[in-house]
Amino acid sequence: MAPLGWPPHMAAMNRTAIPPLHALLALAVVAVWGTNFVVIKAGLEQLPPLTFAALRFTLAFLPAALFLKRPDVPWPKLAAYGLLIGVGQFGVLYIAMGEMISPGLASLVVQTQAFFTIALAMKISGEKIRRFQLAALGLAAAGLAWLMAHTSADVTPLGLALAALSWAGGNIVARSTPGVNMLGYVVWASVFAAPVLWVLALVAEGPVLVGQSLVAADVGAWAAVAWQSVGNTLFGYAAWGWLLSRHPAATISPLSLLVPVFGMGASALILGEPLQDWKLVAAVLVLAGLALNTLWPALERRRTALASEPPPPVE
Repeated sequence: MAPLGWPPHMAAMNRTAIPPLHALLALAVVAVWGTNFVVIKAGLEQLPPLTFAALRFTLAFLPAALFLKRPDVPWPKLAAYGLLIGVGQFGVLYIAMGEMISPGLASLVVQTQAFFTIALAMKISGEKIRRFQLAALGLAAAGLAWLMAHTSADVTPLGLALAALSWAGGNIVARSTPGVNMLGYVVWASVFAAPVLWVLALVAEGPVLVGQSLVAADVGAWAAVAWQSVGNTLFGYAAWGWLLSRHPAATISPLSLLVPVFGMGASALILGEPLQDWKLVAAVLVLAGLALNTLWPALERRRTALASEPPPPVE
């Protein structure tokens, strides 16, 4: 109930306010997702990329699958999601982060999945791109071009673009079955990601290296795996899904823009990754594009709602 005398649009704004504890929970999720890139880098110091990814999705499936019912989703869709996210997104991301790109930049570049998601949705549904989306894409593309102009050839965002494209493909698959429990979706899709990642690890990294790395991994390496499986996957998706079930998506989703902020900040503070001017310029451009793409529809809805309201009575 809005306080007496509040105009209707203020009452609507009050209904979308997030309680402080809910806001702290959302902040905790994006902090976990952002700092996760630093954790990945730490794990990769002891575990080969594909082995690390295989461990992540193995522990994401077990033991959680013993307590979570399989969502009412056809097996082919679970398989497609598992392969796109597990192999296409994180398999490629781990390989790129092994030697090619810093955690801070990785946390920024993979967020371009938002634009790949738009492109794939347009291709499938035949929707036309809107002007604000073109502007948002232009800003993000300018940021990536600026980034590529200031990095060496071996530190290429191309691999991460593939990871972002796979993430977008996973989003499209998930969107085809709306209303499902995303935590259960991720857990049961992991049963398709883990075996493929183990096979790829054995072929590309070799049984000897895989075995030696598992034996030699210390507590820190296993903590990184646990952070990936329990913190990033189980806690992140469960808490985010809980928040989305209680608040409008337009209120919660923009908070994900803080992921690269946490990613770049944690990489600078913990790993000493330098934040040169060119890197900050690239970050501002990409984040501006993401913000425009995320926030513009909500602003349009708010403007339409305000325009349709009757004028206040003249006293």
